[in-house]
Amino acid sequence: MPEKIALWLFRLVGLLPLCLLAPLGKGFGMLIYWLAWERRRVVRTNLRLCFPKMQDKSREKLSRRHFRAFGRTVLEHGILWWGSEQRIRKLVTLEGQEHLDREYGKPLIVLAPHFVGLDMGGIRITMDYEGMSMYSHQKNPALDKVLLRGRTRFGKNLLVSRQDGLRPIMRGLRKGIAFFYLPDMDLGPRESLFVPFFGVPTATVTGLSRLARMTGARVVPCITRQLPGAGGYVMRFYPAWDDFPGPSVEDDTRRMNAFIEDRARELPEQYYWLHKRFKTRPPGEPRFY
Repeated sequence: MPEKIALWLFRLVGLLPLCLLAPLGKGFGMLIYWLAWERRRVVRTNLRLCFPKMQDKSREKLSRRHFRAFGRTVLEHGILWWGSEQRIRKLVTLEGQEHLDREYGKPLIVLAPHFVGLDMGGIRITMDYEGMSMYSHQKNPALDKVLLRGRTRFGKNLLVSRQDGLRPIMRGLRKGIAFFYLPDMDLGPRESLFVPFFGVPTATVTGLSRLARMTGARVVPCITRQLPGAGGYVMRFYPAWDDFPGPSVEDDTRRMNAFIEDRARELPEQYYWLHKRFKTRPPGEPRFY
């Protein structure tokens, strides 16, 4: 019952104009900052590992900026899940769409790293393109239902359970169905390599390289950027990667992490620092969290 009440509140809050919703979301983010001490510790640890030369005071300011950006996108999910198509199109604009159009209809992987605006771009793209993505079922049935509905409410889009592995994805890619792929999370040592991310050996899944090798798919990266104030979001597509896959799976995985790191340096408050990205350590190394 509390979960259903919370979802109804999100739905009501999502009716507010952005000029009110954005500052309210930032305030909500600071509430999370003060109450969720464990997540605050994770963010601080990640920033310390990734920006070791930054002064403590500056890192703490960056941490608070991250929580404000996160809180804003949490409340703006009310628009994503229940808002009209017209309002979502106004909330999220597309940039560099020609890079996607050039490859669309052929085996294509849209590389979408975990920035706070990820869902904004993910749902926006389903209005204009058919595709597929992976999905992990939520423990809470009410939330699971809302997420599934939100991600499939526009167009013909396929959600593949993470438990089913990559085989359904490979079949879809070979049929020319674009795959919206989010590989930058610590999923444990299985099928992962330790490659640098901000200079830290990081367990990174090798799926991007393996899928491209097995299907001949092209890779078009994209980042959804949260704009200042109440400006909404921009989903930017980058040119398809040439010479990918490269000489080895490790080289490809390093290239992926280097791209994500460059974008995180451009938008340091918007990368998803709440995740325990460095949880899995090489044998013999102490834990960070």
